[in-house]
Amino acid sequence: MKIKYVGPRPEISEHGVTFKTVKEDKYVYLSIAVHMLIMLDKNIQEHKTFSYTSKEQNLSDDQLLATMLHFEPTLEDSIRQEIKDYEKHLDEELAHIEHREHMNPLNKEILIENFKIMKEYRIQRAINKMYYMHCIQEIIDVIKREHIKEIDTPFGEKYWHILQTIEGHIMGLKSSIQCDLKAERDKDENLIAKLYIGGYPKEIL
Repeated sequence: MKIKYVGPRPEISEHGVTFKTVKEDKYVYLSIAVHMLIMLDKNIQEHKTFSYTSKEQNLSDDQLLATMLHFEPTLEDSIRQEIKDYEKHLDEELAHIEHREHMNPLNKEILIENFKIMKEYRIQRAINKMYYMHCIQEIIDVIKREHIKEIDTPFGEKYWHILQTIEGHIMGLKSSIQCDLKAERDKDENLIAKLYIGGYPKEIL
């Protein structure tokens, strides 16, 4: 259940394994997301805005885990169950391949072997994504608790991805909360990312 970088998403076939570089390991976003969670929890201004201006923090894998456990003490139990569910999915995937009646037997054997070779790689990527998504949920919990109305970050792929993930999950909630992610200029004409949040009910479940 350790957090560690593995790499982009593998594309597995009977011809071999390639890697889809546009589908990066969620690990690359985790350090920023965890540091954002720390800063968000501590530094909310009176008008409920948060500006993430710190440089990317080089938190160790152990520090990432320790921080998330501080916010979610039962995190490891949740991850264990999610890993079991994912491993079940991988087993079902192999069973499906084995039952492909019209596939060339040699190609089937090669495909199954390639899936087996990549099993631990895929599990680690899944673990990294699980931790990332739990961190996103903790950020959302702080946003809801504090009725945060705006989050500003530097404009960059990692920051945009994190804010986009937060936006997607908030918009998926069964509540009146709404989000709008925009790229804007600050007072110094630097491009920044802004996540606007509104529509808070009087009581948030």
